[in-house]
Amino acid sequence: MRDLARLPKPVLLLEVLGVLAVIGALLLTNDWVSAPDFIAKKPLATLLFFLGIALMLPAAWMMMWRTAKAMAPQLFNHSNKKK
Repeated sequence: MRDLARLPKPVLLLEVLGVLAVIGALLLTNDWVSAPDFIAKKPLATLLFFLGIALMLPAAWMMMWRTAKAMAPQLFNHSNKKK
């Protein structure tokens, strides 16, 4: 079961960047951080939020794929039985 939670380093890095983008959107929305002058605060927060979600999708997909393979190995032509 440990193998399900272990992510490759590039996917883990994308996950961390996604979390930071969502946190940045939260900080902008609550006026804890000011936005640059050339862009409005609300569109930047929206962009950061959707970018953060998009960056977190590869890790979620990989976890779902590994879980599906572990729960139903016959669907993927893998056998857990040692021959």
